[in-house]
Amino acid sequence: MDFRLTEDQRALRRGVRELLAGRFDREVLRGLVDAPALDRELWRELGDAGFFSLRLPEAEGGVGLGLPEAVLVFEEAGRVLLPGPLVSTHVAAGAVPGAADGSVVVTSVDEGLVPWLDEADVVLGDVTGAVPVRSVDPLTPLHRVPGHVGTTGAEAVLLTAAEQVGSAAATTDMAVSYARQRVQFGQVIGGFQAVKHLCAGMLVRVELARAAVWAAAVTGDPVEVAGAKLLADDAAVGNARDCLQVHGGMGFTWEADVHLHLKRAWVRAELGMTAARAEETVAAGL
Repeated sequence: MDFRLTEDQRALRRGVRELLAGRFDREVLRGLVDAPALDRELWRELGDAGFFSLRLPEAEGGVGLGLPEAVLVFEEAGRVLLPGPLVSTHVAAGAVPGAADGSVVVTSVDEGLVPWLDEADVVLGDVTGAVPVRSVDPLTPLHRVPGHVGTTGAEAVLLTAAEQVGSAAATTDMAVSYARQRVQFGQVIGGFQAVKHLCAGMLVRVELARAAVWAAAVTGDPVEVAGAKLLADDAAVGNARDCLQVHGGMGFTWEADVHLHLKRAWVRAELGMTAARAEETVAAGL
């Protein structure tokens, strides 16, 4: 069996990366940190590009691709920290009018949390009594529904895991790039064994998580999805922490982007499927 990406899959990933590079670069990201808001124009552009309708049949106006292609797209979104209820809107395409083309923003109750409630046009689930809570991530406003215990579909869990993989890959690249440039004691810090080990460990985490996410996208097995979410959360949080270490004091400043990846990783770890529920799912399947 050949697990390598097809040429069409590579072209899809490349196209999404180029779209986001042109419309959501670092300058835009940092601007939203100072003034958080959902960019409706970009949301519609994503809809026009097939981001939300990717898995809808062509007869229904979709792209006609599958979950393996969707995880590639969401990995790219996670890499640049694209904000908004992307997963909920994608999953709702075909069921909620306007979700597929990006003219409608859809959010949902996810593990008792509701991201972007005030910006959403449609909310899936009962949000009675929802109260705003302070989010650690400045680009993910949250509400909590007291007493709500809900489960999220396997597809949504996997797409959230794919975003985590993208973030883990981005922080790996950031750490390696900085290690090649920062000079200390007369040489670049990438030459120090301790830094090499940190970067190598980051690469191992992201590749292991990516393999698990891609495999679960093919099988659709709930246990494999839960395992993929566990590995992806560990990669996103662990890599962001190690990226901070590689950057040293610079990494802890507001101007550096490392903290944004760590904060988003913390929030995503509580969405889709928490570690406790994922562990129970995996344990039950053993």
